Amino acid sequence: MVGNMTFKGIGKMLLAFVALALITGCAAKAPSSANIQNELQGFKLPQQPSADEGMVYVVRPEMTGTLVRFNVFLNDQEDASEVGHTRGSEHIYFPVEPGQHTIYSKAENWASVDVDVSPGETVFIRQHAKMGLIMARNSLSLLEAMEGEYFVKETSPGTMINR
Repeated sequence: MVGNMTFKGIGKMLLAFVALALITGCAAKAPSSANIQNELQGFKLPQQPSADEGMVYVVRPEMTGTLVRFNVFLNDQEDASEVGHTRGSEHIYFPVEPGQHTIYSKAENWASVDVDVSPGETVFIRQHAKMGLIMARNSLSLLEAMEGEYFVKETSPGTMINR
């Protein structure tokens, strides 16, 4: 016994600390605009939109909650609408018809963001992971094109579902 705590209690605390470390990870922050421009010289996105459709990239640059996959859905939360999923330091992309769309992300919670995509336009969305009650939670935000391209360059492809 150490103080008022048993070795079993210490073991539980250590296990909780390790689990917390795996869930929280490190936050990814983009460098300055000048550094991003240098980093992106010669970089091409894996997929460009055609002239009559748009392209959506969803990036998850942090390792936070890397063991938890965040499923991504287009326009509703039905299984048939899933376009893929990410884990820590991954991205996915998928074409969309021009117009208004809602992108959903499922972790412990549902998150969503509305986008209006023009023909030939590429839109970037960032998944933010944070500690949840049982597993990682998520939120979504839109990114500027340069920062979005930087995060695509710095992450690996996630799992994309051909629709």
